[in-house]
Amino acid sequence: MPPKTPESIAQRVRRRLGWAIRDRWPNRPVKRTVQGVDMVLPWSHRLPDYARVEPEYGQNLPRLAAALAAADGRPVVAMDIGANVGDSTLQILDVADGKVLCVEADGFYLDFLRRNVGDDDRVAVEASLLLDDEAEVTMAPVRQGGTTRFVPGESEKTAPTVTVSQLRERHPDFDAMRLVKSDTDGYDVTLVPAVARTWSDTKPVLFFEYDHDLSRLAGNDPVKVWQDLDALGYDLVRVWDNGGRPIGIYPLSEMAERAALLDEPVESRAYHFWDVAVSHRDDPAGAEALRAVQPG
Repeated sequence: MPPKTPESIAQRVRRRLGWAIRDRWPNRPVKRTVQGVDMVLPWSHRLPDYARVEPEYGQNLPRLAAALAAADGRPVVAMDIGANVGDSTLQILDVADGKVLCVEADGFYLDFLRRNVGDDDRVAVEASLLLDDEAEVTMAPVRQGGTTRFVPGESEKTAPTVTVSQLRERHPDFDAMRLVKSDTDGYDVTLVPAVARTWSDTKPVLFFEYDHDLSRLAGNDPVKVWQDLDALGYDLVRVWDNGGRPIGIYPLSEMAERAALLDEPVESRAYHFWDVAVSHRDDPAGAEALRAVQPG
């Protein structure tokens, strides 16, 4: 979903006309430089358009990775859940030393992910649909404009499933996990606490898309995530709008009340959803990184 940046009628018409044309040949691979990083995308992908409209779009995550590496004094070990074409991973590794575990289940985007990161020894790819340890369901992808959400069903383009505990067992090179990014269109509010629980010994900083509408569409309670993270010892939250513009930094104890704003009609607020980053109360480097992240 694009940032809610004001556009003229002519700009909006041109953007939507371009999407209509590109959607007729959605699978065509194209090379693009997005915010200084080269990547291969399907022609239908919206990322270049969003970045052109809103320069801060998506830049909070790589800045957070760089800030965390600096605060920890060592390369960042990260996980990219819902890695898509690998754009977040490419941007993280463009600004910070480290390594990234990419988790992607949609076979269509896996092809592009492997084109972008397959030859990079700093990146491991887990071609699986990540589930929390209690989930037992078959899922199928629904794609739109460069993103995928999963719904109950079957598809030959869906990768096998893996639970969070199995994921850690499969990738011992990522035992020292320090940063987790999740963008799974509604499942973040259940997956992120599951990942934090599984890697509780490293207390990773958690960065995820927080969208009430998509969470409920997936059958999840978006507000419960704050209770779950509090029980795991997390206590500080940095919030951006979905265009990457900073909103504030707050105690986690305030988030359930503050999140009520996302239940107001979308027409009455300045953005669609939040990006949030959360640090553990026993992780001073994580809190330092949250406070250090600033727009460029």
